[in-house]
Amino acid sequence: MNNIIENVSRRQILAGAAFVLAAQVVPMRGLWAQDKKFGAAGMPNGTVNDPRVFLSIAGDGTVSIVCHRSEMGQGVRTGVPLMLAEELEADWSKVKIVQAQGDEVKYGNQDTDGSRSTRHFMKPMRECGAAARMMLEGAAAKKWGVPASEVEAKNHEVVHKASGRKLGYGELAADAAQMPVPAAGTLKLKDPAQFRYIGKSTPIVDSRDITTGKAVFGQDVRLDAMKYAVIARPPVYGGKVKSVDSAAALQVPGVEKVVQLPSPPPPTVFQQLGGVAVIAKNTWAAMKGREALKIVWDDGPNAAYNSPAYREQLLATARKPGKVVRSQGDFDAAFNGAAKKIEAEYYLPHLAHATMEPPAATARFANGKCEVWACVQSPQGTRDTVAKALGLTSADVAVNVTLLGGGFGRKSKPDFAVEAALLSKEIGASVKVVWTREDDIHHGFYHTVSAERLQAGVDAQNKVVAWRHNSVAPSIAALFGPDPKHQAGFELGMGLVDTPFDVANMRIENGEATAMARLGWFRSVSNIPHAFAVQSFVAELAAAAGKDPKDYLLELIGAARVIDPGKTSTVGHWNNGEDPEVYKIESARLRRVTELAARQAEWGRPMPQGSGLGIAVHRSFVTYVAAVVEAKVDNRGRVSIPRIEMAVDCGPHVNLDRVKSQMEGAAVMGLSLALKSEITFKDGKVEQSNFDDYEVLRIDETPRVINVHVVDTGFGEPPGGVGEPGVPPIAPALANAIFAATGKRLRSLPVKDQLRA
Repeated sequence: MNNIIENVSRRQILAGAAFVLAAQVVPMRGLWAQDKKFGAAGMPNGTVNDPRVFLSIAGDGTVSIVCHRSEMGQGVRTGVPLMLAEELEADWSKVKIVQAQGDEVKYGNQDTDGSRSTRHFMKPMRECGAAARMMLEGAAAKKWGVPASEVEAKNHEVVHKASGRKLGYGELAADAAQMPVPAAGTLKLKDPAQFRYIGKSTPIVDSRDITTGKAVFGQDVRLDAMKYAVIARPPVYGGKVKSVDSAAALQVPGVEKVVQLPSPPPPTVFQQLGGVAVIAKNTWAAMKGREALKIVWDDGPNAAYNSPAYREQLLATARKPGKVVRSQGDFDAAFNGAAKKIEAEYYLPHLAHATMEPPAATARFANGKCEVWACVQSPQGTRDTVAKALGLTSADVAVNVTLLGGGFGRKSKPDFAVEAALLSKEIGASVKVVWTREDDIHHGFYHTVSAERLQAGVDAQNKVVAWRHNSVAPSIAALFGPDPKHQAGFELGMGLVDTPFDVANMRIENGEATAMARLGWFRSVSNIPHAFAVQSFVAELAAAAGKDPKDYLLELIGAARVIDPGKTSTVGHWNNGEDPEVYKIESARLRRVTELAARQAEWGRPMPQGSGLGIAVHRSFVTYVAAVVEAKVDNRGRVSIPRIEMAVDCGPHVNLDRVKSQMEGAAVMGLSLALKSEITFKDGKVEQSNFDDYEVLRIDETPRVINVHVVDTGFGEPPGGVGEPGVPPIAPALANAIFAATGKRLRSLPVKDQLRA
């Protein structure tokens, strides 16, 4: 397998004489792009299923498959091409992966977010492979003068079943390129029982290059005569430069120029923050030059942002009636008449993405055109944003995608690519903008802070008869327009409006909150606070009732049924952008993963002193995940996690190993967020700087055992997401395990030293 990342353009494919089955026409969008079973209608630019866009075959039989999504460790550069190769009957050892440039007109949607690459492109990629396979079969049949029904593609060659004659794909490619692409109704997809790759475990194509240091990430890009830049950005969101003295910076050896960038006021969308850039012959000189700058800042209206005061403001709002976003039954009557009333408040802080590779982008502006190399999750979004910043059309901007050293939503936002493009235009040379770890922590797009207040009324048999949840958090929507002060529909649809419990009287509310920082989507987004509050509260209700937490959770989920929150929601229900008739919320699937995780964890087994098990379940990105966390708390209040058992129902899966690895990574990330991570503001400025004070889990703190149990649904369900759904249940399962171990209930994250008092 050739694993070198190559970015491919239409011109490159057509110019290469070896590529004999390549795109000659505009993609055939519309045959299946709006197939609601796979949710593509909700994506900008939908999907494309033309084999001439994604596939080329060389004369030696090498099959080049274009990957149009961004690889950030989730295995998409393996999984998406693998789906095409499966239907093509390609020999995987003869497949070469080529990375697409940003071009959604050609490739369809390229935003690698929302855990949707597989669920939206499984069918189009399979169709591409099947169409190409049939074109190869048709070319062989024509060459032999036999009916197409007598030939069959198998493992990189076409066989005439009657005579045993064979032709390799390379021998047939030129003739196959002249065959018409089969019409939609004639495609013959493989029976899943015939799959050689889909559903199995395949090593990722980049593993060797990554482990040997040959892989190219955003920070690795090198161009001839390239300059390096670091930027002093406004320390408060919405701030700007009042004055700058760059004399000392220009005296630093290697520093060549100091450039002031404009600071657009909020809402900033994905524009640069502005500030003062130091451009030098190397990164170190640029960093030392930045240290020598003397800048006076105008901090703007967010200089009053202080986390402790804001926390109290959120909690005070949560205690008042909020905007009703879902109402069923009569909560007030049921709550007032309940035998027992229970309530609790939960708080989660801002979080930083803290990707192992901080943002980096290289740009070359020349002759009215710009080319960018960057670790971005949204190459077309980057193309459009850069074009707008430079006053160009998108056709004048090319975006080459490198590997991403982690993304988690941060690299969907191409502000760092805009910085590089603006500086390249300013100085007339190629420029790489490097973000340090401190830059990343200080100037990111943060996960929202939130306060969650829950109330429940239970009857004499400890059955919940009334449920109220008021969620208060500033919205990501403030990034794009006037601050709505309420969570957007997609945020409300992440474990809040769609609370899946069998409770007759339920009211879900959303209080007002003002955004005072640059917010952005984060792995699992608002599922994190909503799941933490809901699943922690379920365990609190179980404890108050003297019942087993797992049994009480299953009782709340109720009997097998389809849950339709849209019927009682006042704001509709955002079902991860999917058709609720296809991607139903099914209590049976919630129950199944809950029971499976509990069974694998040997739920109910005797636990040593200071140890406990906690359970939680959550549906997000149309996938169901349950987790049982085993926690141990020593006599000094230190928490360790010996073991986690996870159960996931994501529908059909492509690469089993990647499903498991994503769940394992989600478990570690979820523990990091729950135990250690926190962004706080003082006078509008982020107080944390690096991994010494924005902590993540160290390798010796990770669980020794993380077992992932994947429910085999076959192809009876549409595919769900995998990259994000594993995170939400981890924090509440941990908190519930700590309660089981110590009797102490934690309602505020991170845990840090709360148990050491």
